[in-house]
Amino acid sequence: MKIENLKVHFPIKRPLIQNILSHEKLVVHAVDGVSLTVRPREILGIVGESGSGKTTLGRTVLRLLEPTSGRIELHGRDITHLGESELRPLRRQMQIIFQDPHASLNPAMTIGRAIGHPLEIHDLVENKEEAHDRVLQVMREVGLTPEEQLYSKYPEDLSGGQRQRAAIARAMILRPELIVADEPVAMLDMSIRAKVLELMMQLKQRHGLTYIFITHDLATAKLVCNRLAIMYLGRIVELGDAGEVYADPKHPYTRALLQAIPEPDPSKRKKKDLPQGEVPDAVHPPAGCRFHPRCPVALRTCGWEGQDFLDYIDRRSLDPVLEARERLSVGREEDWKAEGLQASRKMVKGNEAGLVESVTHVMSEAPMPMSQALSKVSVVGETVQVEFQPPADLQPKKIDDRVVECLLY
Repeated sequence: MKIENLKVHFPIKRPLIQNILSHEKLVVHAVDGVSLTVRPREILGIVGESGSGKTTLGRTVLRLLEPTSGRIELHGRDITHLGESELRPLRRQMQIIFQDPHASLNPAMTIGRAIGHPLEIHDLVENKEEAHDRVLQVMREVGLTPEEQLYSKYPEDLSGGQRQRAAIARAMILRPELIVADEPVAMLDMSIRAKVLELMMQLKQRHGLTYIFITHDLATAKLVCNRLAIMYLGRIVELGDAGEVYADPKHPYTRALLQAIPEPDPSKRKKKDLPQGEVPDAVHPPAGCRFHPRCPVALRTCGWEGQDFLDYIDRRSLDPVLEARERLSVGREEDWKAEGLQASRKMVKGNEAGLVESVTHVMSEAPMPMSQALSKVSVVGETVQVEFQPPADLQPKKIDDRVVECLLY
């Protein structure tokens, strides 16, 4: 499979009055320009925090979601905008294992019926007896035994591990080439995870499967994946061989993810330099490098903008001393408006010069890359404006055998 500049944006529904007052079309940038190649018989790991777009990417490449733009090729054939009638024959080649086996299995269907349902959809069996035999065969293959007893059970009668095996059996019964595994062990107990992962590896060897393995757990990814694509806020920030990524992570976000893995040996624990805050709003993603507001090694050219100034004012207000001192001189976050590289607020009459001086002082105490990125603080009409320098051009770069999207290189 080949993916080129894939974008998936979800429009936000707003009340009619808001649409009338604002003509800006708000969308969630779930996937925002991803390019990947999935090699035959490999396990490609998609790793990132919750909200980074991993699941949306996995479902879109299988055409369970409609892409906004970009291109998806399967064996050289463009499937980006194929209709359902043209897609249906291709569904036999690509299947998905969902994260929550309880939610993905119909509670009104028996396990045998749920596993065999794809055979009916694709008209691959001539009678119920043939379907019954094939379902029992794949149940034995995935370790869902005793298969004759479990065939007539309902999902609620099975344990979490058994339900996930049933979901795997349902994906495998069509003998696909590509399987998107969306956090397939995240909902399972630790004692069951290893067995399910071992099963997936056995099925890969036996049938020559290709996996897109979606996870937020780098320890699990290290165990099973050949290559890793590190995803952050809709973008791939690092892509390369799994062993090399673990041995020498290039992107600061990849380093942060690796530091988050718990170290069981107290004697080997070191101080961790983890990123601050949470994943930014995907409706208004940061300019330039999307990780820069949380990055411990950010540069002045990484993409500082008006919203960063508002977030900085908000953080300072958490300090009671600074909040009392700056409430009138600089104002609160809600007094300011961010638009692109600028942040602005209406001046307080009689305190124009004082406001500029106060904002300049606050920016002098900002973290070094942010303060260096400041272009000017000025008075424009009846507003005070804080303006930052434009970000440097950010493009994925090939570093050794890896692709990294970071201005450090």
